[in-house]
Amino acid sequence: MLIGAHVSPAGGLAKAVERGTERACRAIQIFNQSPRMWRPTAHSDEAIAEFRAAMDASAVDAVVIHAVYLLNCASEDAEIRAKTLTSLISSLEFGRRIGAAGVVLHPGSAKQSSPEAAIARAGETIREALEETTGCPLHLENTAGAGGTLGRSIDELAQLIEAAGADRRLGLCLDSCHLFASGRDIRTPAGVDAVIEDVRARIGIERLGSLHLNDSQTPLGSQRDRHANLGEGELGRKGCASFLAAPDFQDLPCILETPGENREGAGEAEVKLAERLRRQGIKARG
Repeated sequence: MLIGAHVSPAGGLAKAVERGTERACRAIQIFNQSPRMWRPTAHSDEAIAEFRAAMDASAVDAVVIHAVYLLNCASEDAEIRAKTLTSLISSLEFGRRIGAAGVVLHPGSAKQSSPEAAIARAGETIREALEETTGCPLHLENTAGAGGTLGRSIDELAQLIEAAGADRRLGLCLDSCHLFASGRDIRTPAGVDAVIEDVRARIGIERLGSLHLNDSQTPLGSQRDRHANLGEGELGRKGCASFLAAPDFQDLPCILETPGENREGAGEAEVKLAERLRRQGIKARG
């Protein structure tokens, strides 16, 4: 398992690798553009080359891109969908250029419309983005379930993949906090295995491309997306260990998106804690 953290590329793309190295990361996650702006960032060939050289010289083995939170593939507003498509195409093209393991995407929100109509709109947007790009996979992230967000269950993720045309580049990113908040009790190996079996049966385990590791501030089934530092939330250390130890997860990039000690994101201590919890969880499984 390639455990790491979300890091900032401020000051240059190669700085993200430096920050990952400081945190003892085997994988890093970055935004490809400002999370507060629609306009994609134009990354020069020189910046891309510097990033790839920094990756080659480091112990960081994988980079994942997180599409910005402004995107809503399911919006009823055609202008929002058009902006979403432009940004998503840019993310996937950037992912191809840097050799990313994938672009992680929150599929969108139905808002006031029916889930069926929202899934159809999201599927069309995602399919067009994939048709306009090559190479880099797209990982749909499961959501906590608040409001009209899409991807609240394995079945809904399967519907989104089907609506998008089941492109071979389309996969999943499973978030531990979101699973727990949506009602999946993953505090035991049996609970994690049940989720994996649902993925295997409904989607195909080969589509599982990345993980987000976060404890949850809120109780099981709360439908609230509130990340906590590892061991400080409702999942606890045993729950995090159960998630980390799943055999089907062991080759994947696993990104911490926790608040961190000073609310500056996961640091070296928490990345190393995740490594210890993974070993403990594997030992407990026997």
